Amino acid sequence: MEARHHKGVTVIGLGPMGQAMAGAFLKQGYEVTVWNRTLSKADELAAQGAFKATTPEEALAANPLVILSLTDYDAMYAILESAQGSLNGKVIVNLSSDTPAKARQAAAWLAGYGAVLLAGGVQVPPSGIGNPGSSTFYSGPISVFEAHRETLNVLTSTDYRGEDPGLAMLYYQMQMVIFWTSMLSYLQALALASANGITAEQYLNYAQENISSLPGFIEFYTPRLNAGEHPGDVDRLAMGAASVEHVVQTFEDAGLDPSLPAAVLNLFRRGMEKGHAADSFTSLIEIIKQPIA
Repeated sequence: MEARHHKGVTVIGLGPMGQAMAGAFLKQGYEVTVWNRTLSKADELAAQGAFKATTPEEALAANPLVILSLTDYDAMYAILESAQGSLNGKVIVNLSSDTPAKARQAAAWLAGYGAVLLAGGVQVPPSGIGNPGSSTFYSGPISVFEAHRETLNVLTSTDYRGEDPGLAMLYYQMQMVIFWTSMLSYLQALALASANGITAEQYLNYAQENISSLPGFIEFYTPRLNAGEHPGDVDRLAMGAASVEHVVQTFEDAGLDPSLPAAVLNLFRRGMEKGHAADSFTSLIEIIKQPIA
């Protein structure tokens, strides 16, 4: 089939995120080609005007710009290895989650077949695609990014992090560390609430107030962390360790799984063993930087 050059894009991978992306392009008048291993997942999009490719080769041939929305980078190889002859000249925008190292390896692999990788880390769920306030990290060749920025902005706003293809995934995983740990801490607190007859609705405002206080703490500690300084003038690790120990004891008394706060307590204790008892809790970053023996 002939390649489409005017506002054309291919989307490979039609899970909820891929469906949302293809739908956003269709709404903006793009000629969208879609492919998924289970071809029936493309039926609804085809009804909206998308072209349903039957093979990866056909999907790649349709447009110079190809968006991947897959589970990980291994899934990319599983799909594209059989279509290597169709990769030359393509820009592959991989919006799948993986490690920075995997993104760098993928960039080299694609380059070997004449394709260019733009790695991306989407910071919103499928419901955020096409909506104001959403954002995606990108990294890879700046000239390629700029050439396709307008198209990528259809999905979310774009936050370009640099030429190194691993940077988008690095920033994405840093965000995921905060997101998943924060959400798990909320579930941990809610389990304790439930064990004591307190409903999620009753606890809602307190959870929101707690989380909304974090930006102030982050702003306060950032200059100190940037300078590598951990004075114990505001908080001390020893006091923090005592506080976390009380949290663990409270969970044990309630007959609940204390694994998350217990992991935090273990980190605090390791910091104290290294002589940081009188320093700020931020001194724990020096412990985190060292691999566990």
